[in-house]
Amino acid sequence: MPPPKNAMEIFQLLDMSNCRECGEKTCLAFAGAVFQGQKKLAECPKLDRETIERFSGEAADQNRAEQTRDEYLKQLKREIAGHDLAAAANRVGARFSGNKLTLKVLGKDFSVDTEGHLYADIHVNPWVVVPFLSYILYGKGLPVAGSWLSFRELKDGQERYPLFQKRCEEPMKRVADIYTNLFDDLVHIFSGKQVEEQFESDISVVLQPLPKVPIMICYWLPEDGLESSLNVFFDETAGENLDIGSVFTLGAGLAQMFAKLALRHGFPEAVSSL
Repeated sequence: MPPPKNAMEIFQLLDMSNCRECGEKTCLAFAGAVFQGQKKLAECPKLDRETIERFSGEAADQNRAEQTRDEYLKQLKREIAGHDLAAAANRVGARFSGNKLTLKVLGKDFSVDTEGHLYADIHVNPWVVVPFLSYILYGKGLPVAGSWLSFRELKDGQERYPLFQKRCEEPMKRVADIYTNLFDDLVHIFSGKQVEEQFESDISVVLQPLPKVPIMICYWLPEDGLESSLNVFFDETAGENLDIGSVFTLGAGLAQMFAKLALRHGFPEAVSSL
């Protein structure tokens, strides 16, 4: 039997109990992860072997991944419409006024109202919207601990780390190698903060894509015949304040943002292989 054509076909195979034993917050999130090749159908403990064998297939291509993302986004907006945004604002470090919850995304105001409509001072990119809504709906609102972990050290991050390297860290490094003013622009344009070098890096910059989910980017210059390197780190509470799929989306989205910055400043060679 051919593999499912979209995430909703996978979702319909599940018992929709949101048991979380697969590591995802909801059955819908698990379906999206399976469709994008980040999870395997067999990781659902409720599915029988016959169903798994009938419907397992190759990971979807990029067009299908985008379709899945759009479907998931629609589901999140429906959930927001039934959510207590005033209570959520207190939990996640946002403010609530009128019928809108507003918080800072990379230093810019980003809002959602009680009907799920979005408002922003920046372009409304899907890679921002999905983590933004997930953060409001599911984030525990734990205070930032100040202890940094790599993506693979986060809960459920180990299995997805090879793909995270491919979609986030490697593209970021290619841009940083050529676009020498990248980190200065991150500070000035996106309210980043250059901090004391961490892990013996040459440059360390902290970005605030969500109030309680800071991201630190560390870059090591080439030296003594060694290539440059770049790694992305998250506060140890990131896995509690945001689901791992949304953490992944933030990292991959930031890599896309870096690429656009490089193109804007005349460095197409920095993004030619993205």
